[in-house]
Amino acid sequence: MKYFKNISIYIVLFVIILIFVAVATNNGGPTVEKYSFLLDQIQIGNVKEIKLEGSTANVTLSKGEQGKDKYIVYIPDVSSFMDEVREPIKAKAIKDFEVIIPPTAPWWVAIIPTLGIIIIFVLFWVFFLQQSQGGGGGNRVMSFGKSRAKMTIDDKKKITFNDVAGADEEKEELKEIVEFLKQPKKFVELGARIPKGVLLVGPPGTGKTLLAKAVSGEAGVPFFTISGSDFVEMFVGVGASRVRDLFDQAKKNSPCIVFIDEIDAVGRHRGAGLGGGHDEREQTLNQLLVEMDGFGVNEGVIILAATNRPDILDPALLRPGRFDRRVVVGLPDIKGREEILKVHARGKPLAEDVKLDDLAKSTPGFTGADLENLLNEAALLAARNNRTNITMAEIKEAVFKVVMGPEKKSRVMSETEKKLTAYHEAGHAVAVKLVSTTDKVDRISIIPAGMAGGYTAYKPEEDKSYSTKANLLERIVIALGGRAAEEIVLGEISTGAYGDLKTANGVARGMITKYGMSEKLGNLIFGNENEEVFIGRDFAQARNYSEEIAAEIDREVKSIIDSCYEKTLNMLKDNISKLHAVANALIEKEKLEGQEFEELFAGA
Repeated sequence: MKYFKNISIYIVLFVIILIFVAVATNNGGPTVEKYSFLLDQIQIGNVKEIKLEGSTANVTLSKGEQGKDKYIVYIPDVSSFMDEVREPIKAKAIKDFEVIIPPTAPWWVAIIPTLGIIIIFVLFWVFFLQQSQGGGGGNRVMSFGKSRAKMTIDDKKKITFNDVAGADEEKEELKEIVEFLKQPKKFVELGARIPKGVLLVGPPGTGKTLLAKAVSGEAGVPFFTISGSDFVEMFVGVGASRVRDLFDQAKKNSPCIVFIDEIDAVGRHRGAGLGGGHDEREQTLNQLLVEMDGFGVNEGVIILAATNRPDILDPALLRPGRFDRRVVVGLPDIKGREEILKVHARGKPLAEDVKLDDLAKSTPGFTGADLENLLNEAALLAARNNRTNITMAEIKEAVFKVVMGPEKKSRVMSETEKKLTAYHEAGHAVAVKLVSTTDKVDRISIIPAGMAGGYTAYKPEEDKSYSTKANLLERIVIALGGRAAEEIVLGEISTGAYGDLKTANGVARGMITKYGMSEKLGNLIFGNENEEVFIGRDFAQARNYSEEIAAEIDREVKSIIDSCYEKTLNMLKDNISKLHAVANALIEKEKLEGQEFEELFAGA
């Protein structure tokens, strides 16, 4: 294919050169005139010379403009033309008349154009076939049923377990797979059966694909990679054919690893969706189920798959014998985040004030992808500031840029809007300081960022896996702090609290329907997310409680919101001087760091 691409470039260049040569040649040649022009010149005796070659006459005039005395005339009828010039030749009105008989061309000259068209057609067809069969082009002609998996055998830039941090337990689970591929005899002699499939489950960005690449790099065996969406096409039967082709290739190259990324695209629960499902997708899944359970013992083909939606996978896919082992790749803890930051900090010149352990503490909830993006944004900010290294200031700015989005410093705000935003954010910050037992204010800003007109960033002092009822009520009070501050100081409320109200209502409803934190309804949960209805599990949920209970849920949610709002109003009224101090500082500076806020709060 590369050969044909190179030839095509030269052909195009050659054609362009020929066009330029032809144009240049024509510019310096005689002018073409009409046949009637030649007859007129013969009648007035202004023709000095005519050379007739076939049906083309090269004419030289006796009296013509300087540089324009030579013309070419195409003769429509040569015999009639000879009759016209016979008398002028006898009268010597035409001084020189010559008939040139063109040489007869060989027979093969006539077939050159046809032969050229045939050659071009053959070259085009061969190139087209190369394109359709090369590179796993499954959506091209004659290769619909071929697998689109890419095989890697010896990658010079291979990834190993040393490049994966913050997932020690997950690596231990996968090291058994690597050991089996390197020393299968050790397991066979003990009668052990290595898992045929390993399903990597976890939120986006936690490193599932990276772990699969590390297994490939450590094992040193052929590694097939394909996405779940690459199987399914608009043509019925193509997906199943690709599954068969993929496993045929894998068996020929065993021992090997087959990695299917985003397997939920093809492994979704059968019967779900509008009308009962998609026949082509279900055929593909059926073929995948057959192929995964059709291996012989210790055949040396191991399936790795990744998904962040294990709840929608078909149960037949998850049973032992197909995916025997499920490895949950969760969010990294503080130690894991520090290790991940060390990996991504390789090759980046960090200033002395950068402490990765402190950065790990200030980034709870960040995935490995988030942390990599964070350091990359910090490096870009340092380059923008013409620095030779990355300081903690750039890293902190990068944290807020990743979480909130870039600041819109050019946006013009009126004084009224600026004051409203300042008191709104000050209300959040004061609420965090007064009620939160786990969080600490990190930054307050009234500069628009992302979709927000301003923001109050706060971070927990330590990682936590669970939230108590008191913690959830604190979240509601903090969310309502901005709305309460607007009502107390400005005497009216604005649309800026939409996101806060959405958060507060979501937390309150979750307390009642999911966590059994209602005094009246007790330890009951409401709503079954897996309940299947006519239009499919992905489109709706069936209600498993009565209208009376639904009304009681609404009353309980309203009661929680109202009590928290009343608490927020009283709390801010009791600390109105602190609220004014923080808001005025925001109006003046537009941004306050956590330490500045603490000093203002203590001094007010």
